[in-house]
Amino acid sequence: MSKRLMIVDDSTVMRMTVSSVLKESGYEVIEAENGQVALEKAMQAPIDLIICDVNMPVMDGLTFARKIKENAQYRFVPIIMLTTVTGQAEIEAGKAAGVKAWMVKPFDKAKLLGAVSKLLG
Repeated sequence: MSKRLMIVDDSTVMRMTVSSVLKESGYEVIEAENGQVALEKAMQAPIDLIICDVNMPVMDGLTFARKIKENAQYRFVPIIMLTTVTGQAEIEAGKAAGVKAWMVKPFDKAKLLGAVSKLLG
């Protein structure tokens, strides 16, 4: 059975780009345009891994990471932050929120797929 991944990003182009890379590699993909929508979608169907932006309207990525980790079902689900944010404070806040990897846009397709594969074990 293929793994189900969620992409959370307010940029439609970014969601489409990441989605096509993941689908080409055989993953099932669910998209959400912000953390609030992502939380709602995560409660409808189990997700194996989350790729999330930091800066988004309604609910940002770090708030989303903290909130999803409060749910027992998602406590151990890996989160990759894929963002333009490079500040050490944000990266530390991400780690504290349970983020497993931090990647900077524009992303390298092979590196992203490698991180996904590694985190899915």
